[in-house]
Amino acid sequence: MSDTDGYQEQLQSDSQFLCSDQRMDTELVDRLVLQLNRIYPQILSDKEAHRFRNLSVPTKVRLADLLKHLHRKGEEACHEFYRALHIHTEDIYSSLPSRVREREVADSKCTNDKTVRQERYVLNDRGPMFFLSCFGFVVGIAILYYYGDTEGETLRCTGVFLHCSAVRLSKDARDVFISYGEVGK
Repeated sequence: MSDTDGYQEQLQSDSQFLCSDQRMDTELVDRLVLQLNRIYPQILSDKEAHRFRNLSVPTKVRLADLLKHLHRKGEEACHEFYRALHIHTEDIYSSLPSRVREREVADSKCTNDKTVRQERYVLNDRGPMFFLSCFGFVVGIAILYYYGDTEGETLRCTGVFLHCSAVRLSKDARDVFISYGEVGK
């Protein structure tokens, strides 16, 4: 539903589709009439429900009369019809012309948002191999630092190497990295 269209306008534009759709069979029309009659008797009284469930009248005629009746009843009646249709047959509800238009508008807005978000959150375009190589390098340094302890002495180059490696890191990461380097001295 667009912001300017109400349920009455939507029902008027969807009526032709609903009346011509083969999936709107007798059973479905009866379920919709019963839903509106039982839950919203102010929209569809017992007498009106009996008239719309009369099997001697063809289903398409009953459906067209029901849609005209709901359109005359007002916005709330049309809204409740759409709600009942959504509950009983989501495939018909989602294929209504008004819903298809709504999805197309939402998709066009969504694709515009996705391109903006994608450009905003891409940190680099180097790919996963760059990340894995950097991660492997850091793991190698950590292994060298922690397991480089030979007879009580750490390898001489690891502390200096950790200080040099911390140059391009953020302030917090640099502080942690340097503190690990100083612990080994």
